[in-house]
Formats: sequence, structure tokens, C-alpha cells
Amino acid sequence: MPTLENTYALILAGGSGTRFWPLSRNNRPKQLLDLFGTGSLLEQTIMRLDGLVPFENILILTNSLQEDAVRSLATMLPPENIFAEPCKRDTAPAVALGIGLIAARNPNAVMMVLPSDQLIQNTEAYHGVMRDALATAEKSNGLVTIGIKPTWACPSYGYIERGNRASIPGLTCVNPPVEVKRFREKPNAELAEQFLAQGRFTWNAGMFVWSLPTVINQLATHAPELSGFISELRQSKDIHATVDAQFPNLTPTSIDYALMESADRVLNIEATFDWDDVGSWVSIATYLQKHGNENRANEPITEIDSENNIVFNARPGTRIALLGVNDLIIVQTPDALLIANRHQADSIKKLSDLLPAELL
Repeated sequence: MPTLENTYALILAGGSGTRFWPLSRNNRPKQLLDLFGTGSLLEQTIMRLDGLVPFENILILTNSLQEDAVRSLATMLPPENIFAEPCKRDTAPAVALGIGLIAARNPNAVMMVLPSDQLIQNTEAYHGVMRDALATAEKSNGLVTIGIKPTWACPSYGYIERGNRASIPGLTCVNPPVEVKRFREKPNAELAEQFLAQGRFTWNAGMFVWSLPTVINQLATHAPELSGFISELRQSKDIHATVDAQFPNLTPTSIDYALMESADRVLNIEATFDWDDVGSWVSIATYLQKHGNENRANEPITEIDSENNIVFNARPGTRIALLGVNDLIIVQTPDALLIANRHQADSIKKLSDLLPAELL
């Protein structure tokens, strides 16, 4: 495993706030909310790295709308480690920006790329997997992905097809890497069932680990536009000016499509830790207190003859009461109230096209 001084983490903390409206907003999306009473997902992501990565080596990429909120939550990091992209360009340009920023500090670093909006509670198991991923990245010429063992045939995730155990001289680890055969896009329900039955697929969690020399070499081969951008950042005397000038010109695309699907060697380590991307109110309900007949709520409610409702009350001093209603999502904030069918939770983001701008 690389030394602490050579270990870096890039946390991606942008995104919109549409899926968890009205609690989330464009300037305060899911990762900035305290949904479970244990701190925001971003704070948890940072603190989960304690012991793996020095705080001075943790960088956060966000956007101008969310920069102030990120800074107020991430006070344990040096202020210069929080960087706001000038515009939205998807994950490939964002990751390239992070690579450039880290390469300017330490061109031989081994770095992790991590989402900021996932719930992981078993920190000990997480550390074990990530240490093995860091060691694998240091000792191999591969790009390492972390895979989540599927628990059901989910059609909403990308999948990674795993091959044979990787041969890496000098590597000893508890969680051995395997060669990746290919990335598979989000499948339809039938194909997802086939993936699950075959047993050699993991969900793509969007967590990557690599050494800078390896990833920079692979970008030069497979993504020359991003490689050129990184070179400019490394040579720049004013990184902020370079980013403002060049970042908006980069092609918006995902890091999976730009690099991972075509890279010469990709390795996969299956996670042994718990993982939840808490992608909807239905996912969050799992962690809320149970009331009556399968109602879930973050605060006390009053209910009669009501089943399978999800209630999130973020308006202090108020009480929500249910009478004869089933399968609802009810979210109350000081300025808005959502009442939705829980079976349409994934469609809540469509409301953003109809809502007044001041509520987004």
C-alpha cells in the first residue's frame, strides 16, 4: 500500500437536488443533507477516509451553486482543497480536473475517486477493501474499480462483468482483484435477471482507484482531449484561470465511457462493506423509524388505518397525521409540501420542470 503522503482522494460532490425535492434543492442536494441524523453524506464520506488519507490530501469537486454549503460542512479540509467547477461537464472532465490538481501536487500519487452521496456504515470493512485497492493500484498497471455484489436484479445500475483472478507480482491482500471483462450499461429487467443468475457481475459503484502515472498514460491513449487538459493544468501558473478557460470546452461525458470501457487493463475488487446509494425516498425509508403498519417517519406521527407511507417532516413545531391513506410519500419543509405515490418515487425529479424557480 502506498504511504499516507502519497495517497489522495477526490470526492465528487456536484449533482442536482431534484430526486429528493422538496428537502433537496439545487444548492443543497442529497449529499449535503442530514437524512439520518448522523451528519450529511458528504461529511460521512470525508470522515470515512480518516486513517486512509490525510485530510490535507482530500480534494472535493463541487459547483458554484453548492460551493458555500460544501465549505461550511468540510471545515476539516484546507480551504484550497475545495474546488468549484465553472460549469457542468459530467464525470470525465471532473475526474480529469481532479487528476490535474493532484498531479500538480504529487505526480506519483495513488488516488481514489469517490462519490459523495453513498451510505456506507461499516468503516472497518471499507478500510480493508480500499487498502487492498490502493495496494493493487500501486503494484499493477491497472485501473481499479470497486464492485458491489448485487442483491437484486436492479435495472438502474451499470454492471461490471468479472473475469479471472488477476496476477499481480508482489501483491498480497485479503480482497483479491479480478480482471474486468467488460462494462455493461444499465440493462433492461430481463437482462438484469440474467446478470444476477450468472453470478459474475457486480454493480458499478462509481469508485475508482489508480496511480497517477497509470491513469495519465491511459488517458493519453484513450482520451487525448482530457490528457491535454491535464497537461495544461500541470504546467499552469494559474490553475483557476486555466480551468475557467479550458474546462467549459471539454466534451461532456462520463468517465466510464471516456476511459474505463476502453482502458487496457481494468481490475475489480468486490466490496465486503454495506453500500446503499439511497437513490430515492423509498431507499431512505429503510433507515427511518417504523410507525404502525409499515409507515416510516423521521419524526413522530399520528396515524389511523394507514399503511406503507413515508413521512419526512423538516418543519419544526408541526405534526403530520395520517388517516386512511396508503403508499404515500409526504415530505414537508418550511416552504413546500410534497404528497406523492410511493410507487412513483423515481419520477419526483420530473416536478422540477413545473415548479417555480424559487423552489428549486
